Amino acid sequence: MSADPTLPPLRDVIRRFELRARKSLGQNFLLDLNLTERIARAAGDLEGVTIVEIGPGPGGLTRGLLSSGAKSIVAVERDPRCVEALAEIAAAYPGKLHVVNADALETDLSNLAPAPRKVVANLPYNIATPLLLKWLAALDGTVSMTLMFQREVADRLAAKPRTKAYGRLSVITQWLCEVRPVFNLPKDAFTPPPKVMSTVVTLTPRAKPLAPADMKTLEAVTQAAFGQRRKMLRASLKPLGLDPAHAGVAPTARAEELSVEDFCALARIQAETTS
Repeated sequence: MSADPTLPPLRDVIRRFELRARKSLGQNFLLDLNLTERIARAAGDLEGVTIVEIGPGPGGLTRGLLSSGAKSIVAVERDPRCVEALAEIAAAYPGKLHVVNADALETDLSNLAPAPRKVVANLPYNIATPLLLKWLAALDGTVSMTLMFQREVADRLAAKPRTKAYGRLSVITQWLCEVRPVFNLPKDAFTPPPKVMSTVVTLTPRAKPLAPADMKTLEAVTQAAFGQRRKMLRASLKPLGLDPAHAGVAPTARAEELSVEDFCALARIQAETTS
């Protein structure tokens, strides 16, 4: 399905509603409807699920999702100017778009949309990582997440052990989801252009985590280990009172050498010693 011909060009919308992008809100608008429809396609079959979109701005990706057959979209937008502009899209697709004027960091997916749901968003870069961690802690009912990040963050999400990008975010995300970078977007695809390239990533929640572990404990262990990543684990984990050898991990190893399963083993030992 192509974009609705009755809707005005996005640049006209930006001009009429005076939607100058605000750095404080992390706004970089994607106006190329071919690209927004490509992102929508990356999210897979949109029928039968509710889509949650974060930070729709003037609605470029919103249009792509609706023209790609989304049954229902809940769009969370903090900027009142954009909420007003999105009303035109809602009118063009009666009953399919519900706009919530709220801060995404203060909302829960389960309260926004029923299961099954998919999250599809050009995330504001200044809150992308805390948003993802918040969603990872409550994945029930979420079928997939198709999200745009700064390329550096996307690289961290998909990074493997023994690479520079591998870190705490890699471990936590891969523990709970299958991660697949889909495609890159150049800086000049956005208005205003960000300073870095962007990458669309699909995250598919696993049927069960990669290995048994408590999330808060795993976060504490990875934070300690990667907080001093140049040190051996016997030193970086000492403040936790955790001996890596008890989990079958070499005390002389460094954080970047461990697999996700290794970190889960450390988290289980830590949970046992602190319970």
